[in-house]
Amino acid sequence: MAESLSYTENELVLLLKQHTPAAFNYLYDNYSGALYHVVLSIVQERELANDVLQEVFVKIWKQIDQYNPDKGRLFTWMMNISRNAGIDTLRSKSYHSQKQNRELTENVYATAETTEIETDKIGLRKIVTNLKEEHKVLIELAYFHGYTQDEISKFLNVPLGTVKTRLRSALIQLRQYLKR
Repeated sequence: MAESLSYTENELVLLLKQHTPAAFNYLYDNYSGALYHVVLSIVQERELANDVLQEVFVKIWKQIDQYNPDKGRLFTWMMNISRNAGIDTLRSKSYHSQKQNRELTENVYATAETTEIETDKIGLRKIVTNLKEEHKVLIELAYFHGYTQDEISKFLNVPLGTVKTRLRSALIQLRQYLKR
C-alpha cells in the first residue's frame, strides 16, 4: 500500500517554487476539486469550467514565484486566481461570440419544427387537395412528413422511378395552381 504524501503549506510552496512535479501533482490532487467549484460557480458550464481549471493550474505553475505567504494562505491565492480566470472567461469576446452562435443554432432548430404550421398558413395544403390522389399522397409524404423518395418508394411499394415521375408531375401541377 502506497503512503500518501502530506506537505505543510510552507513545504508545498517551497517545492512548487522549485518546480517539483510531485508537488504540483499533490497540489492538483488536493485542490482541483475546490478550485473547480469556484470556477463552475462563475461560468456555470461544466465543460468550460474544466477548460478554465486547466488554465488556472498553468497560471499557478507559472506564477508561483509571485505568491507571498505574508499576504495570505496559498489556497486563498489560488482561489483568487480561479475566480479571476472565471470572470475573465465570462468577459472574453470569444465567450460572447460562442454564446451568440449557440443561441442562434438553438433558435434555428426551434423554428425548424414550425415549418409545417407555416405551410398551412400560406394555404399549400388546401392547394394540394386539388391534385390527383396519387400525387396528393406523394406530396404529403415528401413535403409535409419529410420522407425521401426512396423511403416513399418502399413505404408505398412503388418503384423509385415511378415515385420520381409522379412527384415531378405533381410539382408541375402545383406550380400551375399557384400561378392562377
